[in-house]
Amino acid sequence: MPEEEKKKRGIWSRRDFFTRLGWGGFGIFGGLSLLGFLRSAFPRVLFQPPSTFKAGSPSDYAIGEVSEKYKQDQRVWIVREDTGIYAIFAKCTHLGCTPRWLATEAKFKCPCHGSGFFKSGLNFEGPAPRPLDRFQVTVGDDGQLVVDKSKVFKMGPGAEPDEQHSESILKV
Repeated sequence: MPEEEKKKRGIWSRRDFFTRLGWGGFGIFGGLSLLGFLRSAFPRVLFQPPSTFKAGSPSDYAIGEVSEKYKQDQRVWIVREDTGIYAIFAKCTHLGCTPRWLATEAKFKCPCHGSGFFKSGLNFEGPAPRPLDRFQVTVGDDGQLVVDKSKVFKMGPGAEPDEQHSESILKV
């Protein structure tokens, strides 16, 4: 009769199956934990582009125009006026969206909450609490414009950006 019981029972008993299932789950958990531990030994590193970039020669920019050449890569607009050249940070001071330059209306307009900015960066409509920030612009040894994004001119509310930080404009 013991041989007949073995034939009915099959290869494993219920207890054997659940024991192997438990040890298998424990092994998978242990392996994944080890893999996670090893992965933490090699952290992900974000490489940021350099904070300065060359933006061409001053003659590349027409007076009264807003250049969107570096908006995608560097998040910067370069504006040339009669008074000089300045670089505006393309980040709304309300919640950080990227505004659009509307040449027909001569203003920057934020698509998220409707903030509007004049060409100088001064806010005039919407919830933005202050004007757009500017970056320092200098002329390099080779005669090209150099925009330094590490030197930010934070604009205060209610005043024209040209008056707040006159050093944000490169006289050309």
